[in-house]
Amino acid sequence: MKFFKNIYYNIIKYKFLLSQLVIRDFKIKYKRSVLGVLWSLLYPLLMMAVMALVFSHMFKFSMEGVNYLVYLMSGLVVFNYFSEATNSAMTSITGNSSLINKVYIPKYIFPVAKCLFVGINFVLSLIPLLLIILISGDAAAGTKCYINIYYLLLPFIYVCMFMFTLGVSYILSTIAVFLRDMIYIWGILLTILNYFTPIFYSITILPTWLQNIFKFNPLYLYINATREIVLFSRMPSPLYLLACFLSGFIVMIIGMAVFRKKQNKFIYYL
Repeated sequence: MKFFKNIYYNIIKYKFLLSQLVIRDFKIKYKRSVLGVLWSLLYPLLMMAVMALVFSHMFKFSMEGVNYLVYLMSGLVVFNYFSEATNSAMTSITGNSSLINKVYIPKYIFPVAKCLFVGINFVLSLIPLLLIILISGDAAAGTKCYINIYYLLLPFIYVCMFMFTLGVSYILSTIAVFLRDMIYIWGILLTILNYFTPIFYSITILPTWLQNIFKFNPLYLYINATREIVLFSRMPSPLYLLACFLSGFIVMIIGMAVFRKKQNKFIYYL
């Protein structure tokens, strides 16, 4: 556990550098953009509108007694964060090779910076989702969603999701140093994962044996816990919340261990 304590203390020690990396990513992303950070609000809102049009009207997806728009968007925001964060963090080491080769910087800071940067966009994307929760649905049909006390559990669920994403990011960024094709392989795997995560459909339409397999997907845990709160105003069970924490924490520890084992060899491949 000494290594993991060192990571924590070094992140505190290099917090200024970490903040500068996040700020740099913001500047690069919104360089020469007229609307700037406003795109962080408009983009998810426009994407939600497109997805709602496609699935609710063109493909006629619906669920009886459930606000399908909120169901869809609550899954999308979680999956989009995981997808964007892992894609960005995967190239965080190779993309900063010139900096790594010049001065000593704890290498594990770079994946953290990417996950934090995308995390800020994720938090901003929750604002359009909240608007949809407030204005959509029909109280008479039982599809109206309401703000409830269990919303206080959402930060805990999203911290678990962050840990899981960070762990996967450490693994991917390590592999990408030695195998640059991982960038393309991961794109294919994300597409597969998108369909194996109940985002636009209900897991109940699947055979029982397949449902049990899908439930081992940590993204399903975070999405389903979110839906329990925002759609049904129910608190996920303590056992379910424990599963969310353990899935995130264990994957993060594994990712850090893989990264630690290989980080000294990065210099030969950058």
